[in-house]
Amino acid sequence: MKETDTLTPKNTHDVLVDLHDVWMGYDGKWVLKSIFFKCYPSEIVGIVGPNGGGKTTLLNIILGLARPQKGSVQVFGHPPDKRSRLEIGYLPQVSHADRSFPVTVLDVVLMGLYNRLGFFSRPDRNSKKDAMDLLSQVHMEEHANTPFGVLSGGQKQRVNIARALASKPKLLVLDEPSTGVDSVAQEDFYELLAMFRNEHGISVIMVSHDIGAITSHADRVACLNRQLHYHGDPDSCFTSDITQKVYGKEHKFIVHDPKCVTCYQRHIDDD
Repeated sequence: MKETDTLTPKNTHDVLVDLHDVWMGYDGKWVLKSIFFKCYPSEIVGIVGPNGGGKTTLLNIILGLARPQKGSVQVFGHPPDKRSRLEIGYLPQVSHADRSFPVTVLDVVLMGLYNRLGFFSRPDRNSKKDAMDLLSQVHMEEHANTPFGVLSGGQKQRVNIARALASKPKLLVLDEPSTGVDSVAQEDFYELLAMFRNEHGISVIMVSHDIGAITSHADRVACLNRQLHYHGDPDSCFTSDITQKVYGKEHKFIVHDPKCVTCYQRHIDDD
C-alpha cells in the first residue's frame, strides 16, 4: 500500500531518506510490507505503532543495518552504507548504565566523534572544545566531569543528543527517546529537538510510543503496523479508521497533554 501523505509535495531532490515499496521479513513472515516513506531536510518525522509492528526494523533499514528483501532504499541519494552512517546521529533506547562505570559526561559526548576520528585516535583540544560547546547547547556543561551513570533519565537524554550531534549529522534517528524519562523532561527534550531543527536544519526520525508527544512535536507522522497506514500531517493521523488499523479495536490511549499544570508551572519557574 502506498503512503498516505497529506502534505504539499516537496522537491524530490531534497529527500534525505526515501524508501520505495520496501518489504522485510523474518522466518517466513513479513515484518514490513510495501513501505513508502520519505524524510526531508529540517523536519521531524514521528513513527508510531504497536510493539512488533516493525518500527525498529524500519530504523535498522534506514541505518543500513538490515537489507530489505524487496524494494529500494536511498539515504542522502544512495543506498545506506558506512558513508551514510557518518551523516546520521543515532540515539538508541535509554540504557541502564552501571552507576559505578567510570565514564564521565564529557567522555560520552567525545564517543560521538570516534566515527570521524577513528576509534583509536585520541580527541585533541579542539575536539574537547567542540564537545563542551555541545554540552553547553543542551545545558549540561556544568556536569562535564560527572559520572554518566548517576544522571537522571532526562539528563542522560540531553547528553546522548549531544553525543549524537558530535559528528555534525544531517539526520538524527531516535528509538523511543522518552523511555524512562518523566513528562517534564520529555517536554524539554522535544523542545531541544525543535531547536536543532530550526537553528541547524537537522532532520529527525523518531520512533515513540508517546502519541501525545508525536502529535505535538512532529511535522509529519507515520502510523506503522507492518504497513504504513498513514504518513502525513499529525493533525489528521488519528481518525478512528487509522487507529483501528494500527492498534486494533480494543486499544485505549492515555495521552499526556504538554499544557498540563506541571509542565506549565515548570516553564513559569524557569522564566
